[in-house]
Amino acid sequence: MDRAMPGSGNRRQLTVDVRRIDAGAVVSPAGELDHHSAGMLRESLDDCVAGGCSRIVIDCSGLEFCDSTGLNVLLSTRVDAEAAGGGVHLAAMRPMVARVFEITGAGAVFSVHPSLDDALAALPSS
Repeated sequence: MDRAMPGSGNRRQLTVDVRRIDAGAVVSPAGELDHHSAGMLRESLDDCVAGGCSRIVIDCSGLEFCDSTGLNVLLSTRVDAEAAGGGVHLAAMRPMVARVFEITGAGAVFSVHPSLDDALAALPSS
């Protein structure tokens, strides 16, 4: 499933691709995750958890920017996924996005991996 938000100005519109893997999902947001686009990612992540995909890998390699609204979407999803017996793994964060997690301390509550392959390898088997 691929979703796109209508762009505005010079912002790179957010797209969200979701790919199911076993009892989990790889969610790949690309573009800018901010207060304008966070709802789209929230909807995709909520659909994953509601659909029984509580082990979620978020491939951050295409994420160019993340503000506090986007961070809150990820934190909320982590809580929901853990309540459903799963978890959220973040993979391949670009330096600008990683800095947000470092400054806020949010990186300490996620499993963060240098690559998508590393994150997938760390998922518990079904």
